[in-house]
Amino acid sequence: MAVSNIRYGEGVTKEVGMDLQNLGAKRVCLMTDKNLSQLPPVNAVLNSLAKYGINFQMYANVRVEPTDQSFMDAINFAKKGEFDAYIAVGGGSVIDTCKAANLYASSPTSDFLDYVNAPIGKGKPVTVPLKPLIAVPTTAGTGSETTGVAIFDFKELKVKTGIASRAIKPTLGIIDPLHTLSMPERIVANSGFDVLCHALESYTALPYNMRSPCPSNPIDRPAYQGSNPISDVWALHALRIVAKYLKRAIRNPEDREARANMHLASAFAGIGFGNAGVHLCHGMSYPISGLVKTYKPKDYNVDHSLVPHGLSVVLTSPAVFAFTAQIHPERHLEAAEILGADIRTARIKDAGFILADTLRKFLFDLNVDDGLAAIGYSKADIPALVKGTLPQERVTKLSPRPQTEEDLSALFEASMKLY
Repeated sequence: MAVSNIRYGEGVTKEVGMDLQNLGAKRVCLMTDKNLSQLPPVNAVLNSLAKYGINFQMYANVRVEPTDQSFMDAINFAKKGEFDAYIAVGGGSVIDTCKAANLYASSPTSDFLDYVNAPIGKGKPVTVPLKPLIAVPTTAGTGSETTGVAIFDFKELKVKTGIASRAIKPTLGIIDPLHTLSMPERIVANSGFDVLCHALESYTALPYNMRSPCPSNPIDRPAYQGSNPISDVWALHALRIVAKYLKRAIRNPEDREARANMHLASAFAGIGFGNAGVHLCHGMSYPISGLVKTYKPKDYNVDHSLVPHGLSVVLTSPAVFAFTAQIHPERHLEAAEILGADIRTARIKDAGFILADTLRKFLFDLNVDDGLAAIGYSKADIPALVKGTLPQERVTKLSPRPQTEEDLSALFEASMKLY
């Protein structure tokens, strides 16, 4: 079980300068994106760095939904800077970019594909020591401050993939709920859907003791190991918080209690899925993001088309859990109950339909686009979407129910329209 150190509380960002001082850092790389560089979370970090006399250079060119090219740009910056510590201020895109920059700057002779997940890259184990990385998340979504995963769009193949290794997880995650107050409504919603799916997928993933073959050496054991007794605790706890607070956090930006709880739920779900893994919603989401045509979401200040990660994940969730529920139906029913379904007279064989209906109602209440058709896809795109899902074995293999290409086609088709 691997997890970053976590510090939580309103205003804890002001301690980050002291943390870097305690680490003896002499040259620090601060990574963020252009939007955030003007906002309070980055200001709070800059004030702390100034107060404690920390020498740093800022990289504010992180791309929202990073690509291999944008990763390379950040990696080159890191290599030139010869930094001895990193600080990432932002959502998953920023934290993941910083993880990759730290990894390749610490392993300067490695080829970019060396550490990228197989079958797209070589998936080599990380054996070089990395520099300390402090993550300051500003969204309540990816849980990237707790995990050893960095996700990006591989442009040439039009597919999302990533790097997964315990070695790249942040040294410290600073969870300061004040940072979530600057999030617009749709960003709160889409980040929250990522938390929802992290919790649901890790709780229903293939159990750890049913995965095979067992790695011949512990260094080859993947970060994603299947559902297990410890990750279950975190996943269920995160799901309960989502059920209680997500709608409130979206509807009222001033609801500090709801936003603070969602910030914690993101980390809790991160601890769960960072060890158990996710499965089909995430595996299918990568081509949904990677093949985007002209969709531009509300509340995102970007100059390129993008399907926000949490949205690309949640749109397939009703179809996916209807499909996986024949394995561990009791877990699917338990999740439906946490999300508000009345299961007193439910039949166990209906678990998948009940969870799917509960999710549809949840999404409808929150004005979520009506399926993949509403974000620009049609049945003609299904073969390309399936083709983009097939290389995602790192996660699709964790589905409790194995799937054929025909199954994936049917799941994409069922996700074209939700309501």
